[in-house]
Amino acid sequence: MKRRTLWRSLASIALLAVVAAGLFFFLPHPLPAVAASGAQPRGAALLERGRYLTVAADCAACHTVDGGKPFAGGLPFKLPFGTIYSPNITPDRSNGIGAWSDAEFVRAMRSGVGRHGEDLYPAFPYTSYALLSTDDILAIRKYIATLAPADTPSRINDLVFPFNQRRVMRSWKLLFSTRRPFVDDASRDARWNRGAYVVQGLAHCGECHTPRNLMFARKQDEALSGGEVDGWKAWNITPDRDTGIGGWSSADIAAYLSSGHAPGHGSATGAMRQAVDLSLSKLSVQDVDAVVAYLRTVPARRVGPEAAVVAPTAAVRASGPWNPAQDERSLGSRIFAGACASCHGWNGTGQQNSRAALLGSHSVNDPAGANLVRGVLEGSAAPGDVPQTAMPAFAKAYSDVEVAAVANYVIGHFSGKRGTVTPRQVRMARID
Repeated sequence: MKRRTLWRSLASIALLAVVAAGLFFFLPHPLPAVAASGAQPRGAALLERGRYLTVAADCAACHTVDGGKPFAGGLPFKLPFGTIYSPNITPDRSNGIGAWSDAEFVRAMRSGVGRHGEDLYPAFPYTSYALLSTDDILAIRKYIATLAPADTPSRINDLVFPFNQRRVMRSWKLLFSTRRPFVDDASRDARWNRGAYVVQGLAHCGECHTPRNLMFARKQDEALSGGEVDGWKAWNITPDRDTGIGGWSSADIAAYLSSGHAPGHGSATGAMRQAVDLSLSKLSVQDVDAVVAYLRTVPARRVGPEAAVVAPTAAVRASGPWNPAQDERSLGSRIFAGACASCHGWNGTGQQNSRAALLGSHSVNDPAGANLVRGVLEGSAAPGDVPQTAMPAFAKAYSDVEVAAVANYVIGHFSGKRGTVTPRQVRMARID
């Protein structure tokens, strides 16, 4: 009798678990009412506030493709389990978000839920945007509503099973997402709290600069210690002196955020240059100062010591802008002489523009050469292709063997380390 009672109890528990799971995965997401606070500005001031926040959140970078209409979506995010495309967020009522209510927009930003209750993928950084205040989210919403509508349909994601099942994201969010707005730390001053708000939420720096686990969630115990985005390394920005930015002055960090370049530390390339050009360079002086103050205080983490920036080699110190100290005739040095020296200089100080300086750059100190290879293949340019600050792409000019050779030469010449770049690595970078 007792055994039968036990089995009935276990069966009841199992049934309850199944019902609870069904409710968890299939019940609609709630849509809380939202309203701006009395502190929210109105009229032109509100629109300007929304514009600033939209730029600071770097919305255009993900929701605009090269040559496409602003904010019309379509940018691909290539992941190990498929490709996700950013949606159209213009005010178009059919293909954009023009028909969304304020509450639906806030829910999407904070909880990763679309207008029709569909769970959104964390390529959209709602895990960071959840920290934004309701006032700020509504200000962004107000500004986006003033943009030119685009009737571009959002592209359908191409994901393998089970990742193409959006309800799976509910479990992911339960484990890795928070829906609580940022709360000031009473033990810190207003500048620090503002910096934390910008870094953790608005500018979502951790989305790129924090490594991820197998479930694509950020490893918060290693926050800001470096990550990878589309084959580019996002470097350690904790205060570790060797592998992070602990050896940078506050002025250096501010300059890098504001211009994408800091003397003695190289220049931003890839996604970081885009973030600087489209977003970080548009931050107010006060917000940049707040970000610097906050970054100074995060826990220092020593990660990737093999890529630590080292002092210039003896060969670099003995070289001039136009002449190397040693007349090496390797394939890499010949390519550098013909295609690189006129801008970067044999001494790495930059010939035509200080942005071309290589000394102090992580890229030339990393034996794996991930960012160096990408930079050679893809080049680097600001919006509008300003020639004075652009580097041409050499993907069509040189073979995989040649790109690997010049990358390894640059690493060896400027850091004294042995580059490990292979032609296969270059070929894979071309495919990506």
